[in-house]
Parts: sequence; C-alpha cells; structure tokens
Amino acid sequence: MAEIKMKRRSLLQSMSMLAVGGGALLKTRDLQAAVDEATKSVKGWPEMEYRKLGKTDFEGSRLVFGCGAALSRGQANDLLEPAFDSGINVFDVGYGDYYGDAEKNLAPFLKKHRDDVFLISKAPVGRFSADETINVVKAKQAARYWSDWIDVSLKMMKTEHIDAYYLMASNNPGVIRSEEIYSAFNAAKQAGKISHLGISTHENAENVLLAAADTGWYSLAQIAITPGGWYDWEAKDILAGSRDMMGLKPVLEAARGAGIGLIGMKAGRHLAGRWFGWGSPDAYDKYYSDSVMKSKLNTFQRSYAYVLANGLDAVNADMQEWQHLREDVVSATSAQTYFV
Repeated sequence: MAEIKMKRRSLLQSMSMLAVGGGALLKTRDLQAAVDEATKSVKGWPEMEYRKLGKTDFEGSRLVFGCGAALSRGQANDLLEPAFDSGINVFDVGYGDYYGDAEKNLAPFLKKHRDDVFLISKAPVGRFSADETINVVKAKQAARYWSDWIDVSLKMMKTEHIDAYYLMASNNPGVIRSEEIYSAFNAAKQAGKISHLGISTHENAENVLLAAADTGWYSLAQIAITPGGWYDWEAKDILAGSRDMMGLKPVLEAARGAGIGLIGMKAGRHLAGRWFGWGSPDAYDKYYSDSVMKSKLNTFQRSYAYVLANGLDAVNADMQEWQHLREDVVSATSAQTYFV
C-alpha cells in the first residue's frame, strides 16, 4: 500500500510540474526549460560571469535584472530570488511616475539581500530637448527635481542607500556638464544617500556619453545600443546614419577610459518590434559569423552576447517570464564562447 501511495504522490507531483512548466515546453520544445520553470530551479545553469563596473569597483554580473517594467505591477516579483540564485547581483529600477510600483515591489527583496547586491535607480531631471541651452536657472531647477526623486526612491525601497542613481533619459550634453547637477549629486553622496552618479540614454546617446566622459564625474552609463549601432527610441529602429557597434568602439573606449562602466539596453528591442508582427528578427544576422548562426542561441541571445563581447560590461534585460530569465543568463555567459 505504501508503495502505491508513493507512486500516486509522484504521479501527482509530476502532473503538477507539467502543468506549471507546460508553457515553456510548448514555447521552446525544451523539456529542461519546462522542468526548470516548474521547479523554479537554476541548478545546472551556466555560471554567471562578472565584470568590474567602472569606477564603482563592484564586480557586477554581466546580466542586470531590469526591475522597472518587470516589477511595475508586480508581475515578475517571483523572479527576483531565482535571478539572485543564478548569480545576478545588479538590480536596476526607476522612479514611480514612470515605473509604477517597481521600487515598492523591490523593497522586500532588498530587505533580505541589500548587502549582497548593487542597487541602481534613476529619475529624470525634467524635460529638455537635445540641443536646448541650459542656463543656471534651468540647471538649478533640474538639480532640485532630480534630488527630490532620490528621497522618494529611498522611501519606496525602504533603504537608506542607493549604490548608483542615474540621470534618466539623458539627451542634453549641457545637463550632463552642469555644475549644479554635480553639486546635487555630491550633496546626496555626502548625506549617505547615493554613492555613484550615472546616466541612462537612448537619444543623442553618443554626444551625451562623450560629455559624461569629458567631465570625469560619472561612474556608469546605460546606453541603448545594438550590434547595428545606436537604438532610436522614437523610431524603434537602429538610429539612421549610426555607425555599427564596431564603428562605435572609439566612443565606448573613450567612456571606459574615463572610468565609466557601460551597461547596454534595448539590444534586442528592434528584433521584436513594438507591436506583434512588426519586428525584424534577422536585422543583426549580418554581424554574426557562421558558427554563431549555427549555435543554439536564439536571435535575442545572439544580440546580447554580441554587445557584451564588443564593448559592454553588462546588459540590462527586462525579464518578466521564467523562460526569458533562463535564456538571458545563457546569453550573458556566451559572449566569450561565441564571439571571442
């Protein structure tokens, strides 16, 4: 009888696992992916790789967990612990007016792991056009706006300190060079609120990045870049006239020479498109060797691995499903295997 009960229990467990992991099995035809999803186990996954993130001196995972959209409504809260278990130790979030409850939803995870992770958040300095002249009055207003959001972020995440805080959606080199912004950062740093200043940009990125490098004030830059060059946020495409990533290496090297750690974003957005059916899945294939094209990496994994192998320290990924977490861990640990 005991043997029959044990067999029945095993059968029920298997059926339960199959139900949970069935989505991954149907999508990928990958039995291991289905088992992983059902058990939420990262056992057997590739070992995470790490890279020193600019002047922070932090050995960060080459895959950054993008918490903004993923946690905005709590839809990926359950991926935080598995992501941490997989070796991810950099978590990037953002202010509430854009990312909803993301910072609030990250708070319970931070309560457990704050000392073990590098925490990034961000807020804009206001709205400026890329070529707008920034006078002292505008710069002071921008600095106050940005500084106020630091306090809100600390409150939402129930933490006393954020490792790096970005000037979000940076597009104006004048803002980047603003003494008022830098003074606001130093005040927050001296108060123990933040340690490092960073930027995130997907408009006028090249000029913004070079301006940041010129100042020597910035530790991190999150840039929208693809194998084909800069990503155009408005067009949802490669920026018209952009050099490809190999052609942009002097720009990336200038930033790195100034101590700026480089984190990529939007590396695969153009492949999927903004709406179903609008993507260009083969947009970057011409940049890959035959061996890469024959590898087991899918089109998104190839783009992530490529940018990591050609100038970036890490890539920020919006992972809202277990399958995507698993795929992105593989891609973040494949750069040296397939591209070097």
